[in-house]
Amino acid sequence: MIRPENPAETLVFYALIATWPFYLLGALYIVGPVLGWTLGGLAVLSLYLGPAIRADLRATGPVPFMVWAWILGMAVMLIALWVGHMNWAMGIKTTIKSSIGWAKGWALMALFPLAGAVLPVRRAVLVRAMCIVGAVTLALAPIMLIAPFIGLPQHIFTSPLKVVGGPGPEYFSVFLYTIDPGSGAPRWQFFAPWSPFAALLGVIMVLFALEETDKRWMWAGLLAGVLMILTSKSRMGLVGLVFCTSLPRLAPYILRGFAWSVLAGLTTLAGLFAGMLQQVLFNTITAFQTARADSTRVRATLQRIAFERWQQDAIWFGHGRVQPGAHLVEYMPIGSHHTWYGLLFIKGLVGFFAFAIPFALQFLTTLISAIGSPKGALPFGIVLTLFLLSFGENLEIQTYLLWPGLLMLGLHSRETAQPRKTI
Repeated sequence: MIRPENPAETLVFYALIATWPFYLLGALYIVGPVLGWTLGGLAVLSLYLGPAIRADLRATGPVPFMVWAWILGMAVMLIALWVGHMNWAMGIKTTIKSSIGWAKGWALMALFPLAGAVLPVRRAVLVRAMCIVGAVTLALAPIMLIAPFIGLPQHIFTSPLKVVGGPGPEYFSVFLYTIDPGSGAPRWQFFAPWSPFAALLGVIMVLFALEETDKRWMWAGLLAGVLMILTSKSRMGLVGLVFCTSLPRLAPYILRGFAWSVLAGLTTLAGLFAGMLQQVLFNTITAFQTARADSTRVRATLQRIAFERWQQDAIWFGHGRVQPGAHLVEYMPIGSHHTWYGLLFIKGLVGFFAFAIPFALQFLTTLISAIGSPKGALPFGIVLTLFLLSFGENLEIQTYLLWPGLLMLGLHSRETAQPRKTI
């Protein structure tokens, strides 16, 4: 049996396995930031007190370079937010509100890796807890899957906890399913605010399950993750299932000579059949885009407007916050539905590079780790999933559900900084 052995592990383990109860209370959006700041504060306390703190909470080592990169980047993000608000004269009240939003979003990109790197949380505990969430998902799946066919309502209720504020009521709402406005078919979002995000959470669950040593728990996580991907009917989820799980396991072959020989052969064949491959690729991209043509059109228009207005109005520090969209984009906020365009629009080049630099460093460190050790497969897969997710979501808004992956990235930074320790 894998059980928590210290207060930090206990907090992480039970917060994660309580995902569904928290969701049914409409409390997930609150739990994520509270957990992040609690664990981050505990990590700082552990570093400050050193040997004076209880033995099972002592820091596992100094803060790794990768975590410092995230801390610095997210601090610069806050500065970009303040300057952007001053440039557009948004006032103290709006600036305070946006700063609280930073604390619930971007700040967690540094706090969870810090906690994972410093606190004595074992990888196996985090993996097992994620598989338990998968088992609960499978247990609840039958009622959700049958709900639209027996006349049960889509929306169960919206929690009164929404008074604390957030991106929208969907973050505090409980759904059995939703109806795709384009096709009229049901889609499922499980404990996510909408279906496409649920699909990428399913990919992360699959990645964690592949690390599980107990076959029963492993299959629970795998089946739940695949179910979330398929029933969400997300194109991005299917891409993630293929690439984010396979590439980390193919990475070790980069250092093997025969892999380069095979690649050279495939390149030669690709050259011989370039015309046919180009047509197949074009047809695949077209089919991918037309699967949900309205969604593709709205997202492309949002990105174009965000990019043009960034160039015209606010190169360095952005517009400070998202802005209402017109009927052309179905009233979706300008700066939403894309992390990179959103950063340019909201926080300008300063905010863009404040995220891009630590993310690129994280990508390189996890890639190198995946090439050299099987332990690197999970963190590299998480980074690939975050990268894929960044092209369809604003990552900072979703950190309240992405925290197990962020915690694992911090744990991986600890492993690579102290390779001789058994985690």
